Amino acid sequence: MSNYLLKNAMLFADGRFRPVDISISDGRIVSIAKGLGGFPGAAVIDLHHSAVFPGFVDVHVHLREPGFSYKETIRSGTLSAARGGYTHVCPMPNLDPVPDSLEHLEVQLELIRRDAAVGVHPYGAITAGERGEVLAELAGMAPYVCAFSDDGRGVQSEDMMRSAMEAARRLGKIIAAHCEDDSLLNGGYIHDGVYARSHGHKGICSRSEWSQIARDLKLAEETGCRYHVCHVSAAESVELIRKAKARGVDVTCETGPHYLVFSDIALQEDGRFKMNPPIRSDRDRRALIAGLLDGTVDMVATDHAPHSAEEKGRGLEGSHMGVVGLETAFAALYTHLVKPGTLSLGKLVDLLHTNPARRFGFGTPLAEGQPADLTAFDLEAKYTVDPADFQTMGRATPFAGMELYGVCRLTMAGGSIVWQEEKQ
Repeated sequence: MSNYLLKNAMLFADGRFRPVDISISDGRIVSIAKGLGGFPGAAVIDLHHSAVFPGFVDVHVHLREPGFSYKETIRSGTLSAARGGYTHVCPMPNLDPVPDSLEHLEVQLELIRRDAAVGVHPYGAITAGERGEVLAELAGMAPYVCAFSDDGRGVQSEDMMRSAMEAARRLGKIIAAHCEDDSLLNGGYIHDGVYARSHGHKGICSRSEWSQIARDLKLAEETGCRYHVCHVSAAESVELIRKAKARGVDVTCETGPHYLVFSDIALQEDGRFKMNPPIRSDRDRRALIAGLLDGTVDMVATDHAPHSAEEKGRGLEGSHMGVVGLETAFAALYTHLVKPGTLSLGKLVDLLHTNPARRFGFGTPLAEGQPADLTAFDLEAKYTVDPADFQTMGRATPFAGMELYGVCRLTMAGGSIVWQEEKQ
């Protein structure tokens, strides 16, 4: 492990920037001050007045290994995370084998130990095979997973979800739920809104999401489980969570960058606009932003979900659900929410680092004595999103071709450089 001196950094703290140098030794931040000198054996890196933040935390990604390495690998996914400023990510369990027992989880853990560029904290499945029929071996996996989820599938049985919540409470773990009532889908694949009706597509109603959230909030209140709602997309969902928090339910939730920037009127006949839940109406988008501002929506997670070009090349109806997002998340949110004044930069850092770190228990502040998990962005640099340049193996993103501000110049995880892009 090398020692470093980061010169000409702009540290963002307490809502403002101040120029500093940052010295790092043995993986930890030694000093943050102006005018630091070098020390023996330290590599000097000039950040050219880039903004420095604590490393981001994404509690919802798909790294596709084991089982689907033609879509993504632990290595490519974590390099993508590093390029996006992330130092900790949580991969979902829709894998082969599904991590529903310690034996199956160990297959994934071995790949993580071998190939991960950043901190990787896997989920364990709620039910065996994510089939919703019997509980997975939660106790055996508990020491090794960040939480339990059947992401990609809603747990359809209320009794099953109650049992899962009771077990998770005893184990001190979070239940992170993909909320979707299968009986309300009716073959839909995009939002049941203006675009679907005007282009002859089958729609997914918002009720399929919020009705299961309502059920789970009741169960979380009854059981005392720590509950987290994945990828909230609908206005009704935000309001249900807002009211539950006011009642004291132990609930947090996330939304994704694409739900905050796009509405369904921006859809195109292209698989890069297809994900689950779908991009919804402008009313929903505005409700999500209001939820960010009042604290109802706790964090932004990308739901980074790479697929092959063939799987995403069949239009809105035929393509697989899921888009990539790790490499564009900060820049998209900075460009579309912070620069126009909708969201403060401090709030964005809370959404990408502070709040997920607090809830899930990993990720460290940018401070002396802490592990050197940090990222540096040139906020003045703009670029056009070109998926061909991505580190991820996935290429499908609704942000393709969009001009964004904020280029990641450096990411360090545990004091090691995991991404560096020289200033052009």
